Amino acid sequence: MITLSVVVPVRDGDPYIADALTSLVRNVSDTFRTEVIVIDDGSVDATPEVVDDFRGELPGLSVIRNPVPVGLADARNLGLKLATGRYVTFLDGDDWLAPGYLAQLVSAIDGLGCDFLRVDHVRADGRKRETFRAPEARRNVVLSPRDSILPTDAKTMVDYAFAWAGIYRRELGDLLTFPSGLHTAEDRPWIWRLHQRARSYAMVSLAGVFYRRGLPASLTQIGDERQLHFFDAFDLVLAEVEEEFQPKAIRMFCALLANHLENGSRFTQEIAEQFEGRGGATLTRLPADLVDDAIASFEPARQTMLLRLREDS
Repeated sequence: MITLSVVVPVRDGDPYIADALTSLVRNVSDTFRTEVIVIDDGSVDATPEVVDDFRGELPGLSVIRNPVPVGLADARNLGLKLATGRYVTFLDGDDWLAPGYLAQLVSAIDGLGCDFLRVDHVRADGRKRETFRAPEARRNVVLSPRDSILPTDAKTMVDYAFAWAGIYRRELGDLLTFPSGLHTAEDRPWIWRLHQRARSYAMVSLAGVFYRRGLPASLTQIGDERQLHFFDAFDLVLAEVEEEFQPKAIRMFCALLANHLENGSRFTQEIAEQFEGRGGATLTRLPADLVDDAIASFEPARQTMLLRLREDS
């Protein structure tokens, strides 16, 4: 029986996918069976050849190749459909794992018996390494996911949306599915749904995922039309959020909107205009009192930016 399914989406990952798969080789455990599912999302570089080189080293490796890219959300969903393990975790094709990390991850969720488990991670920027701790301070105890959504004005676990920073019972089913068609911000509605609907989770102090930052091909560095999926993602969040959590969701939207605008130099003029237009339209249709409260909680420069955006829409 497969204990753990590792879903690895990758597109044009030739420079990095060998690091990711080598780290998985170093995580193969004698104590439980692991399957690795690589979703090659329409790569046009040497990614397929590099992945094939690992078939002998990763006996549980299977590879699915999309003829054209479908995006990270749907690539992960395809991996989830093929997964047969008791648990599922994710690894992006440009990241890597510390040796022995997966065994620690499985041991932790086995011991705590919760629906899903979240962990810290290490941010890798060139040679710099920085451990990034998740917002939840209560560690090694089973919690209600709903109890980690608030307070409104502080970073909480719904702000920590990295799907690869954790392990999840596959029996969660549809709760693990990402919104189809999203090429960015796909983790946002996903983490909100998980925290509102799952029964239990835990946070442990384990930092074995190395998240590679600042890559030129990363969507965080690209300003094309895919960045507009930020609004599609938050349309889903705001449509599904329960009333008691609505102030939190609206404040999060406002904060991320401001952050995108502050870093808007990567946008083309056309995308920048569309981004501002959709941002202003969303601010206008949301409850005015909750938007006012959210904007009032920011520093003056952000207040001015968001108020102007709403007035101009």
